[in-house]
Formats: sequence, C-alpha cells, structure tokens
Amino acid sequence: MTSSQNKYWLLILAAAAFEVTWVSGLKHADNPIFWSVTIAAIIISFALLLYSAKKLPTSTAYAVFVGLGTAGTVIVEMTVFREPFSWTKVLLIAILLIGILGLKLVTSESESKRDLQQQGGEKQ
Repeated sequence: MTSSQNKYWLLILAAAAFEVTWVSGLKHADNPIFWSVTIAAIIISFALLLYSAKKLPTSTAYAVFVGLGTAGTVIVEMTVFREPFSWTKVLLIAILLIGILGLKLVTSESESKRDLQQQGGEKQ
C-alpha cells in the first residue's frame, strides 16, 4: 500500500466520523443550528467518501465507512447519549471491527499482488 493510499484511508476514517455526527444529529437535532450541523456533516461525509472511493477499491472503502460509522454511532449513543450499555453490543462491535480490518487487509494484499504482477509484466 502506498502512502497516497494511506491518505485516502484516513479520509475514509474522517468520513466515518462525520457519519457518526450526522446519524446522531438525525435523532437528537432539535433546533436550526443542530440541523445545520447535521446537514453539513452529511455533505462532508459523503464528499469525503466519494473522493476517496475514486482512488480505493469502492466496495472495501464503503464497507469500512459503514462499519466504522455503525460502530462509532453505537459507542457515541452509549457514552454520550446514555443509551443502555450492553456487553453484547460491545462484543458485536468488536466482531464488526475485526471483520472490517480483515476485509481491508485482504483487499490490500490482493491489490499489492496485482500491482506486482502488472509491474512484472511491464518489465518483461
């Protein structure tokens, strides 16, 4: 994975953070200022996702975006908005994050192999 790809993965992470903001805003916004923040977070979140997905494998980028957004939303709801804490939720979030990490690692490995094969073919 190149350092430029790392930049796009960081943008996916930022997009997921904005997703947590707008998803929480959909439930908790109750005045024009909070609704404005929610709408801005929606726009920024999807703009970052769309920009990054042009440089990364779209299916993996989207899975990472949604998975991190889901996990972040559940954690924020439990810690900030006092939703009932559940070890079951924590376990399921951990499983989700392990799956996302695995998907990203597998995608990175297959991309690296493909890139090496393409470079090998160009040199011959």
